[in-house]
Amino acid sequence: MGTANELAEIGSLFGDPARANMLTLLLDGQQHSASELAASARVTRSTASWHLSNLVEGRLISSTRNGRNRYFQIASPSIARMIEMAVAIAAEQSPRRPTQSRADEALRNARTCYDHLAGRLGVALTDALLKQHWVALASDGGEVTELGVGALTKSD
Repeated sequence: MGTANELAEIGSLFGDPARANMLTLLLDGQQHSASELAASARVTRSTASWHLSNLVEGRLISSTRNGRNRYFQIASPSIARMIEMAVAIAAEQSPRRPTQSRADEALRNARTCYDHLAGRLGVALTDALLKQHWVALASDGGEVTELGVGALTKSD
């Protein structure tokens, strides 16, 4: 299968609204049950099971079994970053629907994505830490600088 076909396959996996809702919930970095994911997608458990099978087969998510229950999580940090980027790009586009829910606004303001803070507050906090030279960022993450360690561990 060529690169374009693989890209189209991945796009179709998170392009469905039910699967997109499931993937968005899984960005919190936690494992979730099929019931939780069905509720987040507003679909029945049997429909959720079909969607989850597709996501597992497409290697966007993985599952673990605990007794009778299966729990799902994002398959890897690189998959989480891809989904986060798709969410960020979608948020930059002019909305196709005129109204936004309070939940949409709350997610734009403050949320966690997989393993970090996000939303407007997360960006503002990161910008402030960078401005003070308390953190240094790279393409694969960041670290607290010596100046940052001193400032963040200082007690009054």
